[in-house]
Amino acid sequence: MRTTIIKKTLRVPISDGAPGDGAAVARQLDAALLGSGFKTSRDLLEHIGGVADAEERAAEVVRAVKELIGARGQHNPYFKEFPHNVPDTLAFWRECLRDAVAQGVKPTNNLLALPKYGRVQHTYEEMLRAHDELIPSLKDRITVVHLGGTLDEEVRRLFEELASSPIPLAEADRALLGELAVLCPDVEVEVPVRENRAILNAVRLVAQRPLEDIDTVTDVLRLAAEASGGDVTLAEPTRFRSFRRPERRALLRALDGVAASKLGDVHQNREAWKRLGERLHPHEHPFEQARDVFAVARGEKVARSFAGQVEMAFAENDVERAVRVLSNAPGMLLRQLDRLLRNGAADLAGHVEAAVPEVSGRVLVSVLEHLANRTTPDTARVFASRSRRVWIADDTRPPLDPGSVAEIVEVVENELVRRLPAYSELVVDDEVLDVVVPVSGTEEGFGVLPRGSKLSLDGDVLRFFVHWRQRAKRTDYDLSALLLNEEFEYQGHVSWTRLKLGGAEYSGDVTEAPDGATEFIDLHRKAVKARYVVPQVNIYSGEGFDEVAESMFGFMSRDRARKGKPFEPSTVRARSAMRGRGKVALPAMFERQGDAWVGTWLHLYLRGTPWGNRVEENRDVVKLIAAAALRRRYFTVARLRDLFARKKSTEDAPVIRVGLAQDAGGTVTTVAELGKLLSD
Repeated sequence: MRTTIIKKTLRVPISDGAPGDGAAVARQLDAALLGSGFKTSRDLLEHIGGVADAEERAAEVVRAVKELIGARGQHNPYFKEFPHNVPDTLAFWRECLRDAVAQGVKPTNNLLALPKYGRVQHTYEEMLRAHDELIPSLKDRITVVHLGGTLDEEVRRLFEELASSPIPLAEADRALLGELAVLCPDVEVEVPVRENRAILNAVRLVAQRPLEDIDTVTDVLRLAAEASGGDVTLAEPTRFRSFRRPERRALLRALDGVAASKLGDVHQNREAWKRLGERLHPHEHPFEQARDVFAVARGEKVARSFAGQVEMAFAENDVERAVRVLSNAPGMLLRQLDRLLRNGAADLAGHVEAAVPEVSGRVLVSVLEHLANRTTPDTARVFASRSRRVWIADDTRPPLDPGSVAEIVEVVENELVRRLPAYSELVVDDEVLDVVVPVSGTEEGFGVLPRGSKLSLDGDVLRFFVHWRQRAKRTDYDLSALLLNEEFEYQGHVSWTRLKLGGAEYSGDVTEAPDGATEFIDLHRKAVKARYVVPQVNIYSGEGFDEVAESMFGFMSRDRARKGKPFEPSTVRARSAMRGRGKVALPAMFERQGDAWVGTWLHLYLRGTPWGNRVEENRDVVKLIAAAALRRRYFTVARLRDLFARKKSTEDAPVIRVGLAQDAGGTVTTVAELGKLLSD
């Protein structure tokens, strides 16, 4: 847990060991962290220097930051001297054939059957000897690691941060919240997100403590899914476990308390309710209204759902009735705004004004972002599920009337301005102005930003990498890059089928990863002619992104004269876990702007094919996704700053600082905390 806290917060819990002389260890720690792009704060340095278990605490910090940036494994490229001496593709394949013949292996067109192909032919130490030491640079990233409170204080603080998050958490954070809930059984906190409530209630259920904050039947279904080790978001089917009799009684009692007014909600998860009913045995307990839930799921009892009432109104072309029905569900009203506007609903701004005080900040932000992209026609719609699976469809919707959109935007923005906290001064770092205000959790990692966020990368070379470690069977991931011109037209690619092209170079194909494998691609700024570069990770064979022991994507930048080994921790700008459901990952894309690359986070996954995914086969759909991502107008920190300006400052209010990293005093609002500024 101490390591987890350091990785999540960059705060080191205070050691509870005896006093001692750890000054030498503290200096060694600071030097070791600098090699990875980190530095100890003064308070942390003094604390490590004054405890007897300084060596243990220092090793703990180093281990945590190396895990954070993906530096624990040995990143050994196939070509030992990469980025130097990368061979021509066909010449390399011929060399592999000659090697096979020399070893007495029958020649074949199957590259995987050649002994030399896909298996690193040198040790990590031999690779290190082929590279000079990295020349330090003032441009290198330096991230400060601070001293925190006691372990109990830090556990509680992290629990409160996750549990009170106003936006849904990513999968890894949901799992961590469950662990922390066990350690913090008596901590009271307001929990706005229903998935988080279900996670906490699952812990209470197992401990036979009273369940809390259940006000819909779906809350009970989420709870049962979480308690069964399934998907609390209900996006994926759950195999419900056998519940103990006290647990069955608690679930049915909670269900009985909300079923009377919420039976219509059963339809959207009918099959899950049927499966859960087989585990709860509702006929054995005296909860009649709870039994009605399963009767509706089986079709034995009729209950008109709220969504069904809305659909019936639209089917009968009665838009005004649809508005009246939706006015009873403020969140659903705002989610249906596009449809209502297209069907000519009257006085919609007035209904929105009545609804917005009851709607969460993340929904309001989503509405503003959606409307900002609907007044001009588009050729395609790009959809992304909560599991980050993406698909594309033709956009046949007519653009919305700009005047009607402007009226609604003004109402929603006024509500957000009202919610913003009072401030005497607003300080926003320039590097976060193009960061998107998050409405859901992002991938686990370091320097990871919400989808659509931009960051500038200087340096002569942009290098991105993928690292994976298989769990049970041979797994081959392929790092590739699609090169596009100003019109998003195909200009070429770099992958295992084309090792280099005009300033872009590939480190070589590794086809198995029992101990971990890494592939790199270099982009030389002055030599690459493409305007856009879209990296992708293709699963050629083996385990999926959510099945392997670990998988990550990251990028770094450096000047060519600085040398160094392929993976230098201090040059890593970001490292993101890859855990999506799909066979092709699109973590980010890069655009050339003058003398710099500008990265845009995507966090998307394509379905792909079961086997043999290649960049050549998915280039057309990737072009559409890249174009859509750059055309889209996002709700960024810059727009949030403009809303603050409308609220104006108050002399005796606190200063609000917004940045990427937290300071020693904890006074900075980081990207993950932006949603709390918009909570009422």
